[in-house]
Amino acid sequence: MFYIGVIGAASCSATVEKRAEEVGMEIARRGGILVCGGRGGVMEGAARGARREGGLVVGVLPGRDRRQGSPYLSVALATGLGDARNAVIACACDVLIAIDGGYGTLSEIGLALKMEKPVVGLDTWRLISGRGLEAGILAAGTPEEAVELAFEEAKKRLCLP
Repeated sequence: MFYIGVIGAASCSATVEKRAEEVGMEIARRGGILVCGGRGGVMEGAARGARREGGLVVGVLPGRDRRQGSPYLSVALATGLGDARNAVIACACDVLIAIDGGYGTLSEIGLALKMEKPVVGLDTWRLISGRGLEAGILAAGTPEEAVELAFEEAKKRLCLP
């Protein structure tokens, strides 16, 4: 069973939230555990989609009150860590899927890559090295492709057939 992180902004357009919901649905259909920041926007869309398909959703919350999490979480973990929870999310996952997102998403991408975790991007940040080489994020064009890439990377990372 793979732990797939879904990261993105807490406030986003309806179109982005719908794409996140499709990602969540697909993760659940494949039997993955969805890990997210547990709040609104991309996180809530992905959680809603996963729960709709009977999936397990873990929300890693920034505050001390687990009641502040999305109603679609299966498990709400209150951390009291604020934005530092991004490191917990990156560490807990086998692979992360970044959807759109702001600077918080960028920090999670950086932390995941530093931890040598694969990151799949769906309309998100692009990283260019100092030498002008694009690196780090595997680009996907659709929610289905993003989840397919994430599961392929998780299998490779965990040395599964």
